[in-house]
Amino acid sequence: MKYLLPASLIILLSACAGEYAFNSNLDGEAINDYFKVGDVTLYEGSIQPKGPYEIKGLVEGETCQIGESDAPASIVEARTLARRAAADKQANGVVIKNCLLIEESTPNCVTRALCVGQAIVTTTAQE
Repeated sequence: MKYLLPASLIILLSACAGEYAFNSNLDGEAINDYFKVGDVTLYEGSIQPKGPYEIKGLVEGETCQIGESDAPASIVEARTLARRAAADKQANGVVIKNCLLIEESTPNCVTRALCVGQAIVTTTAQE
């Protein structure tokens, strides 16, 4: 009996040891895609890029409030989507030209927010 308890504990504990792999539903590329917006500098209003830059193309971001009970369309979210579009063009900045909040209801959206800008690549370090 005095050897049975320690032996059974050793067998029980050794059954828990092994090669286990961690599986997650999070995709590494999806995380990188989510945070790539942080690499794009937003230039709007009086904050403009200093020094030379290359224009990569036009970008836009649009949000839509589909139903009355949904969150209202947001210019902040539209700007973020424009920054994501700029990151997709390998830009490190976006110059917002115009943002518009449309509160007139349509069959598809209760409210809409739209931001349009230029995706740019700055050639010097920005402050």
